[in-house]
Amino acid sequence: MTNHSETTGPFENSDIPGRKPSSGPSAHDPQVTLRTPAELADALPYLLGYRPEDSMVLVALHDREGRGRFGGRARLGIPENEEDWDAAAHQLVHGLVTGSERRGTRPEQMVAYICQEPGPGESGRDVKRRLERLADLLRTRCGDLDVPVIEALCISGGRYWSYCCPIKGCCPADGSPMGLPGTSVLAAAATYAGIQVRGTLRELRARLQPWETSAALEQEIVLDAAGMSLVPRMLDEAIRADVAEETLDLAERVIRRFAVAAPVSGTHPADLRDDDLLGNDEAATLILGLQDRTTRDRAAAWMEGDEAGPALRLWRALARRCVGPYGEHAAAPLTLAGWVAWSTGDELEAREALAMALGADPDYLFARLLHQACNEGLDPESIRRCLRAERTERTSPEHAGHSDPAPGTTLTEPAASPVATPGAIEGTDHQVGEPGAEERAETDAGKVTRRRHRVRSADPGDGVRSARAAAGRRRPTGSHPRSSAAEPSRPGTRGRGATRTRAAGADDGTARGAQPGSGHCGAEGDG
Repeated sequence: MTNHSETTGPFENSDIPGRKPSSGPSAHDPQVTLRTPAELADALPYLLGYRPEDSMVLVALHDREGRGRFGGRARLGIPENEEDWDAAAHQLVHGLVTGSERRGTRPEQMVAYICQEPGPGESGRDVKRRLERLADLLRTRCGDLDVPVIEALCISGGRYWSYCCPIKGCCPADGSPMGLPGTSVLAAAATYAGIQVRGTLRELRARLQPWETSAALEQEIVLDAAGMSLVPRMLDEAIRADVAEETLDLAERVIRRFAVAAPVSGTHPADLRDDDLLGNDEAATLILGLQDRTTRDRAAAWMEGDEAGPALRLWRALARRCVGPYGEHAAAPLTLAGWVAWSTGDELEAREALAMALGADPDYLFARLLHQACNEGLDPESIRRCLRAERTERTSPEHAGHSDPAPGTTLTEPAASPVATPGAIEGTDHQVGEPGAEERAETDAGKVTRRRHRVRSADPGDGVRSARAAAGRRRPTGSHPRSSAAEPSRPGTRGRGATRTRAAGADDGTARGAQPGSGHCGAEGDG
């Protein structure tokens, strides 16, 4: 317990988000000491790398020579139903503590945060009272694992409250005002280190979500028309390779167009510029063409150097064009966006894009494998090496005149094989609906490859069937997609008016392992 009119004791953070965790501080690491609840509240966006919304957050503390040092971070969305609070608190605490234990750095203490903006007619003080039971559950669940919560803060409406202060009248009933953004000691250290806090997760997701403007209907009509002409060609084995080449050639032309476009300031204006640079017919052709697994894997080779930035912008733009009943088609561009973001070091966008890909199609194995590999802190270089080798082989003289690789030789499963590597970072970042035992077994690269060979040998055209809905054969409202066991590589389609949503809270209520700065549940990289 602490007297909040005094200091809370020193907490050090030398693990600024965006840097790899180290075994210990060095003379060159930024050392920041936080002593008061106000400093802890102001530090939260810099501990996560973005500003959390509707979230409960745990930050582990490790004792180092009598001083608490920040370790793993864990975030979980606050369930709307109060009956789910206890299970969510258990999930959050268990994910962080057990994940830290796997790395041999069990937390000695915790700092808890509950962040939620007031609703209509509600004040921050009302939020603090309403969520007090949730704070108690977090403290109880931590206590069950012998990890005391030494501070629990509610942040709402630009103010903060402590749930741990034992002295009546110590803290203002209406809360204490948050400091001006960018003025805390941790903000100064982050600025010095060249680290900037992203916006909110909502703002990040908005760059990847389908259009909801009047332009969406026009794009949907163009997708319907493109499907009628393109999908039959994709299903024709004699000319399937030609469609793949046309898709990749078009993607390369658009990437070059994006690369030479005049820069603009601000993410929203930049996205509008990219939307203007991409025609509806081009977007439809690329969205449908990328439903072929092999074509998608070849497109994933635009992942580094000068190609990576424009490629990421193209995949974002295509995800925004997967409108209406084509929502499941977004799994391919979202997965490519997540892969390029991860490859270039932006793990926050990578996790969100891959999570959204799984929201569009929970059975999209490439996204699932990349999601797990990213969350477990694995090095993407092993996947980059595989993609470089495949790209070199395709462009070599010996490969001239040959068509796409034989069925079963797609890059997806071998590229993501590091997922099975033991000793990875805490947390697994699964969806709320945990995958079944069969799906978990498929994370073994060898099993995946053998499974793909069996399926593809039975039906070589399996990789492109997902585009059939674009030819006008959509499922009627209320119908259900086919079992993924029968067609594991196919992102299904949705009928007009039918919906297929993720499990409740899957977008921000999932336990997710993350590196420093991602702010997702599961233990993040200990500092």
